Amino acid sequence: MLDQSRKYPREATVAAAICGILFCIIGVIGNLVTIIALARCPKLRVQATTAFVISLCLADLLFCALNLPLTISRYVNEAWTLGTVLCQLFPVLFYGNVAASLLNMVAITINRYILISCNRYYNQMYSTASICLQLFFCWGFSFSIMLPPLLGIWGRLGLNVSTFSCTILEKDNKSPKKAIFLLGFVLPCVVIIMSYSCIYWKVRRTRMKLRTHDVQTVKERRKASRDKEDNRLTKLMLVIFLCFVICFLPSMLMNVFDDEVTYPALHVVASIFSWASSVINPFIYAASNRQYRTAYSKLFNCIIGSGKVCEVNSHKPGTTDNKVGCSDKINGNVDLT
Repeated sequence: MLDQSRKYPREATVAAAICGILFCIIGVIGNLVTIIALARCPKLRVQATTAFVISLCLADLLFCALNLPLTISRYVNEAWTLGTVLCQLFPVLFYGNVAASLLNMVAITINRYILISCNRYYNQMYSTASICLQLFFCWGFSFSIMLPPLLGIWGRLGLNVSTFSCTILEKDNKSPKKAIFLLGFVLPCVVIIMSYSCIYWKVRRTRMKLRTHDVQTVKERRKASRDKEDNRLTKLMLVIFLCFVICFLPSMLMNVFDDEVTYPALHVVASIFSWASSVINPFIYAASNRQYRTAYSKLFNCIIGSGKVCEVNSHKPGTTDNKVGCSDKINGNVDLT
């Protein structure tokens, strides 16, 4: 029987359903456009970072296309009406998807760290095979941490009647929620924070060295320009991570430390915040990075303009045409502002 004292307020469920529908539409369109725009741009396609960004967009796309519709149904009906099997699969999709997003951010952060701090090893560590292996690990590990509750080995997956949510439940008074929180959220965040801290100190030392003497040679000027561009892209990825943490941390904390749902309205608000993380990244890319903006622009021009012209020009990596190219070149370097 439904515990009325813990039931979400109807106003909160209606607001959650409306937000969910909006996020679902915007997220699917935004992430799909980003994946296509980055994948079809020759200049971006050859960058290792782009593979992880596309993987992150794919995780957000799956969240908006699969998780959000199921969640919307739950809030609209104030009950789970989609069957037992789907109820057990839903938390696998949800927690696995969140972990995949965060591990993709870890991969991006490590990529930026090696590029800036250990550049001599970059090409060896980011071959095509290495990138594929890293992506496989990100996705495989993210969903494998959900196997113990799915198989009933540690906790179980099922319906929490009081909140009509399909989640991780206790079995024999034991639940893996805190362990999953540590492995899938806290540990990746610690790795990311440490990596960005190392990047910061490396960049700071480099700037201090540059201030001590004037850059004279063309080679030194080009290296300084490339370092500046890499730092800008690194800052963009840091913003993506910080936004993810801001969006998902309230939901994670509520699920771990208020498992009895003492404050149901706060759970709804925290959930809405977490959904926003799958929607905002395309807007951050477009607002913060000229090269990504250019990729979006070229895709839209191809959709609006002549398809044949776009198809021909999109396969010319060396093009600098502002209407069809994917890079803006200044003195031979790509501007990533």
